[in-house]
Amino acid sequence: MNPLLSHLQPYPFERLRQLFAGVTPPAGYSAISLGMGEPRHPTPAFIKEALTENLGGLASYPATAGEPRLREACAAWLQRRYGIAADSATQVLPINGSREALFAFAQTVIDPTRAGATVVCPNPFYQIYEGAALLSGATPYYAPSDPGRNFAVDWDSVPHEVWQRTQLLFVCSPGNPTGAVMPLDEWKKLFALSDRYGFVIASDECYSEIYFQGEPPLGGLEAAAKLGRSDYRNLIAFTSLSKRSNVPGLRSGFVAGDAALIKAFLLYRTYHGSAMGPAVQGASVAAWNDEQHVTENRALYRKKFAQVTPLLAGVMEVALPDAGFYLWAKVPDALGMTDAEFARELLAQYNVTVLPGSYLAREAGGFNPGAQRVRMALVAQAEECAEAALRIVQFIQSRT
Repeated sequence: MNPLLSHLQPYPFERLRQLFAGVTPPAGYSAISLGMGEPRHPTPAFIKEALTENLGGLASYPATAGEPRLREACAAWLQRRYGIAADSATQVLPINGSREALFAFAQTVIDPTRAGATVVCPNPFYQIYEGAALLSGATPYYAPSDPGRNFAVDWDSVPHEVWQRTQLLFVCSPGNPTGAVMPLDEWKKLFALSDRYGFVIASDECYSEIYFQGEPPLGGLEAAAKLGRSDYRNLIAFTSLSKRSNVPGLRSGFVAGDAALIKAFLLYRTYHGSAMGPAVQGASVAAWNDEQHVTENRALYRKKFAQVTPLLAGVMEVALPDAGFYLWAKVPDALGMTDAEFARELLAQYNVTVLPGSYLAREAGGFNPGAQRVRMALVAQAEECAEAALRIVQFIQSRT
C-alpha cells in the first residue's frame, strides 16, 4: 500500500457527515443545502443535443491530446475571453474536469527526490491541492489569506527558505471559498518569484465566468501576456465547463500555457489513461463556442447574490465576493459558538446545510484562517437560496 495515502486528511464533506451524525432536522422545514459547490442550474439543451449527436464516436479510441476541433475551440475561447493567443497544437490540452487535472499535474511536475520538495497553496483552499502535493511526495505549505484585503493571499508571508524549496504553486482566482480575484500587481509578484526560484504556477480558474461587476476577472495567461510573458513560461491555467455551462457531470475542461509543460503533461496523461470520450468532446466544442448561455447563467447568479447578500449582511459579517458562487460569512461573536457548532445547530433547527470554514483550511502559524467562517454555495434556485437566507437570519436572531 502506498504509505503516502496515510497523510491524506478526510475530505470536508466526510467531516460534515460526521458532524451531522445523530442530527434529525425538523420535519417542518424542507432541506436546503448550501454546502456543496455543485452547479444546479439546468444544463443547456444544445449541449445535451451535441452530446447525443456525437455518440457515433464511441466506436473508436480517443486520442489523449483530443480532437483538433476541440483544441481549436478552446484556443478561440481564450482569444475571445482574454484577448490572448495560444497555439491549439502545443499550448492547449483537454482535461476531464479541473479536479482530475489539478491532481495529475502535480504528479507530472514534482520531483520528490529533491530534498524538501514543497508545494505552496492558499489557505483556505481547495483540498485537491493538498492531496496532490502529498501524493506526489511533496510537503504542502499554507499561505494565509488576509481578511483585511478581501481575503487576498498574503504571499509576502511565505519565507525565502520556503520559496527556495518550492516546485509548484497553486493559485485560485477567483478563489474558493473566498471569491477573491488576483489583480495584475499580484501576478507580477508571483511571476517574479517564479523566475527567481524556478517553480511552476498552476492557476485554477474554474469560477472565472461567474462575476458581479462589469469587468470579468483577470486570468493568469492574460496577466502573463500583459506583462510581456507571451510564452507563458512556467504557467499553466486550468479551466472547466462545470460552473460556466452547468455541466459538472460532463467532466470537461482544458489546460493552457507553457508548451514545455503541456508536452510533459500530455506524456503523463497518455499513460494515465485520461483521454476524453468523443461524445464529451463534441458537447464541449458546442459549449466553448457559445457565450449566450454563459451570460444567462451569470445573470441568474447575480440575481441570487443581490437578493441574499443584503439579508445576511443584516445579522452577520458578509459581503459580495469579487466572483464565484460562494458567500464567505463570519459567525457572529455574540453566538458564542464555533463554525462547526453553527453549522450543526443550523441544520438541527432550520434544516439548512452550510460548510464550516475551518474544514477548508489548515492551522498554520498558530491559527486556522477559516475558523469562525462558513461557506455558503448559492447554487440552488433563487427562491430556495432566499428561503435559506431567511432561516439563517431567524436562527441568528433567535440566539442573539
